[in-house]
Amino acid sequence: MPALPPVIESWLASRGWSLRRHQAGMLDAAGHGEHALLVAPTGAGKTLAGFLPSLVDLIERPRNGLHSLYISPLKALAVDVQRNLLTPIAEMGLDIRVETRSGDTPSDRKARQRARPPQMLLTTPESLSLLLSYPDADLIFADLDTVIIDEIHAFAPDKRGDLLALSMSRLQAIRPTLRRVGLSATVAEPDKYREWLAPGGRAEHVALVEGEPGAPPDLQIFIPQDRVPWSGHSGVYAAKQVIELIAANKMTLVFCNTRSLAELTFQELWSENDENLPIGIHHGSLSREARRKVEAAMAAGKLRGLVATASLDLGIDWGDVDCVIQMGAPKGSSRLLQRIGRSNHRLDEPSKAILIPGNRFEYLEAQAAYDAVMAGERDPERFRPGANDVLAQHIMALACAGPIDPAQLHAEVTSAWPYAALTRAQIDELLQFVSTGGYALRAYDRFQRLVQNPDGTWRIAHPRIAQQHRINAGIIVDQPALDIRFANGRKLGTIEEAFAATISPGDRFFFSGMSLELVRQTEGELIVRASTKSARIPSWGGTRMAMTTHLADKVRRFIASPGEWHRFPTDVHEWLAMQQLRSVLPRPDQLLVETFPHESLHYMVVYSFEGWNAHQSLGMLLTRRMEERGLKPIGFVANDYSLGVYGLEPVKDPASLFSADILDHEFIAWVEESSLLKRAFRDVAVISGLIERQQPGTRKTGRQVSFSTDLIYDVLRRYEPDHLLLRAAWADARARMTDVGRLGELLDRAAGTIVHKELERVSPLAVPVLIMIGRENVAQQETENLLLSEAADALGRIAMTPD
Repeated sequence: MPALPPVIESWLASRGWSLRRHQAGMLDAAGHGEHALLVAPTGAGKTLAGFLPSLVDLIERPRNGLHSLYISPLKALAVDVQRNLLTPIAEMGLDIRVETRSGDTPSDRKARQRARPPQMLLTTPESLSLLLSYPDADLIFADLDTVIIDEIHAFAPDKRGDLLALSMSRLQAIRPTLRRVGLSATVAEPDKYREWLAPGGRAEHVALVEGEPGAPPDLQIFIPQDRVPWSGHSGVYAAKQVIELIAANKMTLVFCNTRSLAELTFQELWSENDENLPIGIHHGSLSREARRKVEAAMAAGKLRGLVATASLDLGIDWGDVDCVIQMGAPKGSSRLLQRIGRSNHRLDEPSKAILIPGNRFEYLEAQAAYDAVMAGERDPERFRPGANDVLAQHIMALACAGPIDPAQLHAEVTSAWPYAALTRAQIDELLQFVSTGGYALRAYDRFQRLVQNPDGTWRIAHPRIAQQHRINAGIIVDQPALDIRFANGRKLGTIEEAFAATISPGDRFFFSGMSLELVRQTEGELIVRASTKSARIPSWGGTRMAMTTHLADKVRRFIASPGEWHRFPTDVHEWLAMQQLRSVLPRPDQLLVETFPHESLHYMVVYSFEGWNAHQSLGMLLTRRMEERGLKPIGFVANDYSLGVYGLEPVKDPASLFSADILDHEFIAWVEESSLLKRAFRDVAVISGLIERQQPGTRKTGRQVSFSTDLIYDVLRRYEPDHLLLRAAWADARARMTDVGRLGELLDRAAGTIVHKELERVSPLAVPVLIMIGRENVAQQETENLLLSEAADALGRIAMTPD
C-alpha cells in the first residue's frame, strides 16, 4: 500500500475505513505519472479513488491554481460530487477550494474562477470547451495536473465525447504532462476505453485499475398475480403493488425509460397512494428549480419515492435509497446495472432492485437482463469516428482564444482518438467551412467568421463573433420547445412545440406530477393553471431507447429453447408453447416472417428484435417497396421485438422484399423525401455554429431555428449537394435516427435465413404488436387502457386457440 499523508490516514481511521486495492492502484498509477482507467462496481469509492492522488499531491505540495479538473455528464452529478468532496476536505481541515462550473453558475463567479481558479473545478464538457475559448485559457490551465472523467461510458461513444476528446487534446497541448483519469462501473471492453482516453489512442499508456467485485445484487422480476399483460410497455398495471413496495422501504427510486412514461407512472402511483406517502418526479424537461427542489428533498430524506428517468441514472450518491424499481424493460444490462447501483450505494452490501415488465416480450427481455447482470455481463459499446459538426464548433472555440495554425491544429486534433484518421485536407475543408460557411454560402456576410492572416494562421473576423460563439456553443440540441408557466411567472419546465400544437385553451395535460389547464399560448410560452380534472400525458419526440443487441441475442435464444421455459410465468410459458404448436419458433440465426389474414386485411409480421428505431425505418422501406409492387399496404406498427405491416393484398414472397439493395434505393429516397434529413441538418447546423439560436438578450424560437436551417438546407441541396454539413446530416440520419447499422445487419441476416410461415389466423407472437394498431388515435389514457385491454384479450383468445 502506498504511504498516505498522516491527515488522510487519521481521517480514514476515524471512519473505520482502509484503502481498497483499487484506490491504492490509482495512487500507484499517479505516482508513476500514468494515465489510468478505473473500472469498479458502484459503491466501491470510485470518486474518492479518482480524487485521492490529487488530495495527496495538494497536501504534500500545497499550491494555488487549478490542479484537478473533474468532468461530469450531469450538472447534478457535479454538485453531488462537490458535496461529497467538501465533507472530507472540511473534516481534514485542508485549505483546498472545490467549485462547480456549468451553465447555471452565476456570471460573476465564472469571471472569478478564470481570474483565480480553485484547486479543483467540477464541470461538464460544454463548460470546459467554453473555458478553452478564452484568450487566457493557457494561463488558466498552465498548472493543470489531472483531468478526471466520471462515468466515461456516458461520453465516449457520442458527440459529447467527441467534444471532450478534442478539449483534452487542447489541454494536453497546453500542459504536456497532464494526466488523464477515467472512472466507470459499466465498461464492457476496457481496452477500447483506454484507447479513447489515451493521448494519440495509445492504450498501453493507460493503466487499467480494476476494483474488487461487490456483493451480488438482490434482483427480482416482479409479476403481480403471476400474470404478464399482452400489451403495454410500462408496468403501470402494477401501480398498486409499486406503492406497497414504496411503503415497505425507506426510499425507492422508480425508473422509467421516457418522460411520458414518468408522468404516467407518477399519476398511476398517486391514484393508489392512499397513505399519502411523499413521492416526487424528476426528468429533464422540468425546470432547474423544480429538479433542485426534488434533489434537495431526496438528500434530506424527505421523500419515500421518486419517479425518475435517465436524469438520475448516473452516479448520484444517495445512501438512503434502499430499493430501485425499473418500470418496463431495461433495454440494456449496463443501463440496468447503473440503475441498480443507485440502491444501497455500498460495495459490500447487495443493492435491491425490482424489474416490472410491461408485456410478454418485455418479460423475456427482463429475464435476459437479469441473467446478464447476475453473470456480470455488460453491453458492448459502438464507437464511431468523430463528428465534423462537433469539430467545427471546437475549431471556432480555439479561434476565439487566439490564431490557429492549420498544421498544429491537425496534429492536435488527430491526437484525439475519434479524429485519429482525419487528413490534413479534411482539416482544411473544415477551416474553409468555419470561415465562410462553404462555397454556396461564402457570399453572405453573416457566415464570414474567420479570416486568414498573412502567415497562414486563422483568426476570428470580429470580436463579437467570440461573444456569439460563447452564448450559442453546445452539443445537446433540444427539440423546439415552449416554456410552461403559471400566470404569476413561475416556470414549471418546457414542452415540445409538436405537443403544444395539439392542445388549445381549456385542454389539460399532466406535467411535473400536476394536472394543468392551458389558459393561453404565446409564441414562446404556455400559460397554465392547476386543475383537479383528468388530463392527457404529454409526448416528447426523439429516438427511443432500443434493446441492445446483447439482450436481443438472449431473447432470441429464450424463444428457441423450450428447456428454459420452466423459469417463466405460466402464461408466458403457455404463450411460447402455443406459438410452437401453431407456427414456428425461429432459431437465433433465423428471421421468422408470418403472414395471415385478420378482419379483412392481410398481415405480415417480422420478428427481428432489432429495436423500435430500426423497425420504424424498415416499416417505411417495406411499405414503399410493397406499394411499388401493387401489394397495397395501408400501414405498419413496430415495437422493439417485431414489425407488423398490414394491407389489402397478401404477401406471398416476403424474401423478395428484404433484399439488401433496399438500403441503396428505397432508403436514400425515403430519407431525402421525409423530414428526417432536414431534422438532422437542423441539429448539425446548430452544433457547428452555422445557425445561432441566441443573440444577446434574445433567443430564437424552435420554429425560427427550423425556418433558418430549412432555407440553408434547400440552398445547399441545390447548389452544393456535397457540402460538409449535408454529409454530417446524412451520418446522423443513418446512425442516430434510423439505426441503419442494425437495419443493415438485419437485412444481411435475412438474405439466407428467412423462414416464412403462412397462417390462417393471428399467431401468439403477433398479438403484442397487432394490439398497438390504432392506439395513437385514442386521446384519453383511461379509455386507451380499457380499449387496449379488451382488444388484447379478444386477440389473445384467437391466437391461443389450437388449430
